[in-house]
Amino acid sequence: MSQNPELNQRQTAAEHTKLLFEWAAQACASPLPPVIRRRAATILADDIGAMVAGSVEPQVAQARQDFVNSSSPLQEATIFAPGAQTADRYTAASANGMSITWCELDEGFRNASCHGGAYTLPALLAEAQARNTNVEQVLRAVAVAYEVTTRFALAYPFGGFYVHPHAAFATLGAAVAVSLIRGHDARMLQDCVTGAASMTFAGPFDTAVEGSLVRNGWTAAGAWIGMRAADWAQAGIAGGIHTPYDVFATNFRTRCLPEQLTAGLGERWSVSNGYHKIFACCNYAHAAVEASLSLRSQLGSRTAQDIAEIRVEAGPAGLSLSTVEPATVLAAKFSMPHAVAATALRGTGGAASFLHDTLQEPAIADLRRRVTLAAFEGAGPPPLDRPARVTWTFHDGEQVSATVINPRGGADQPFDEPTLLSKLAENTASVLPAAPDWLARLIDGDPTVSSMGWREAMAALTQGARA
Repeated sequence: MSQNPELNQRQTAAEHTKLLFEWAAQACASPLPPVIRRRAATILADDIGAMVAGSVEPQVAQARQDFVNSSSPLQEATIFAPGAQTADRYTAASANGMSITWCELDEGFRNASCHGGAYTLPALLAEAQARNTNVEQVLRAVAVAYEVTTRFALAYPFGGFYVHPHAAFATLGAAVAVSLIRGHDARMLQDCVTGAASMTFAGPFDTAVEGSLVRNGWTAAGAWIGMRAADWAQAGIAGGIHTPYDVFATNFRTRCLPEQLTAGLGERWSVSNGYHKIFACCNYAHAAVEASLSLRSQLGSRTAQDIAEIRVEAGPAGLSLSTVEPATVLAAKFSMPHAVAATALRGTGGAASFLHDTLQEPAIADLRRRVTLAAFEGAGPPPLDRPARVTWTFHDGEQVSATVINPRGGADQPFDEPTLLSKLAENTASVLPAAPDWLARLIDGDPTVSSMGWREAMAALTQGARA
């Protein structure tokens, strides 16, 4: 063995990567454990809701029209948007990829900075409809693609917030998903994913904090690249087994934990460690939003207008959300001052606190400027890495505080299914009225739904779609 530690680590990473691909290619051949199947279906349903919610935003609608205008005449896959039009699979994947993260209502993975659903589902669902894959096979691919994608995020963690995970892992996740739906063997899966990994991009993390809307395009571009990486691999155009290491550990200067690629494969599933959102902002602000809502419930005879100052003690990631004057709705979703000020004044952490009109609302803008951030002493490892203590100081000098060590939504404090189904109905019913009931049946394992091909499934889900 070489005496060069980096070369040894590179080879070790390659060996674990190959084992991960071998496992993934086989895992789709067997039924999922019931609890994992239900989690995969819940993630699928929640993220379709996120796609629909984002689809009505004006920039998304314009981008969608541009996608459709330049697409082929094939009608292969559904765009989850008003009218539920169909397009070729690449167009549908890109359009759904543009909308899925727009409202910050998609789910995420708690143990690493990674949104496994957003990176896999736009391409996966488009490919499945084009091929008319069986519903249960789709759910297997959801769970396995999520697993592979999140394990790369675990194996190559960034040392700080400098590359956004939507840019780093979206191409890879889409390639995994498409390869699994196409039924590739381990070697072809390797060729697809390593090729896609070489086409990842260094989208700066601060793009989100600063509110540049191109950040929401990374999952659209990633879906297209991942699908094409699968096409090209089938033509013999692929990456190499060392490519992921070279991209992440060498080029991006991440850490490398190769054992994370294979430890407990088939025994622990990443879909079990996902989180869901009911607040329309970055998850690193959720504890502060929860604390703010708790304080709202204790106002008594006071009103939110009596607040003179807000102090937020947050974990390291929460402190990075420091923008005071967000220029776009995306910047507002990544602004701790905006999140706590708008929640305090509007009484909700939902979409109403992050709409365009909130950016210039005088009361919110004034209170944002009176928010200070400080470090939360004793923030722990995940899932205790996102705490917040919010202190309101009133004009008469009295103070009240609320602390949330661990925001709701993760596997340790999950939202119950009625809450998630209510969110799903809120996000989809006005556009796709049949979706809430159909997706609830999918989660429950209704045999009628489970026996469908994905084309029939999409026809049922989009029945009665409103323009």
